[in-house]
Amino acid sequence: MGHTNIEIKARTSKQDEIRKILKKHNAEYIGTDSQINVYFNVKNGRLKLRKGIIENYLIYYDRINQEGPKQSDIVLYKSNLESALEQILTKALGILIVVDKKREIYFIDNVKIHLDKVKGLKKDFVEIEAIDSEGDIGKKRLLKQCRYYMKLLGIEQKDLIDCSYSDMFLREDKNDMD
Repeated sequence: MGHTNIEIKARTSKQDEIRKILKKHNAEYIGTDSQINVYFNVKNGRLKLRKGIIENYLIYYDRINQEGPKQSDIVLYKSNLESALEQILTKALGILIVVDKKREIYFIDNVKIHLDKVKGLKKDFVEIEAIDSEGDIGKKRLLKQCRYYMKLLGIEQKDLIDCSYSDMFLREDKNDMD
């Protein structure tokens, strides 16, 4: 299943305030997921196996690292924890890095909002993903949605992150690491 996201990731010290805003706007709380993301060595894009209580997927995505809203082209494969997928991919590709996080998952229509705590990183994070899973919303509307929720949640330009959590560890971002 492939789809397009327009998304942002940002540092935040206001997760409690964000929760209140989400509740006020009738966001659907999906739950809190303990997720282990195993990233594999690949030539192009990124390939990770997400192992969680709520979400279990093999995820391939291609995205340019830049601050602010950015497009991700994603392909998902539903997995399960008992599968041999991790073992196969580890033997074939090798593990690049493992990211361990606790993620609160919310939805408002097609917009998914995450509140993340990442093991080994000092700060808390928020992500906004405006998702076009059917190919009928369009990039302009996704961008508009992403910017709307950035403003609603009080996300400032200075808090935006240009990369994934895995990149932060690989670059050893000293300001963000424990």
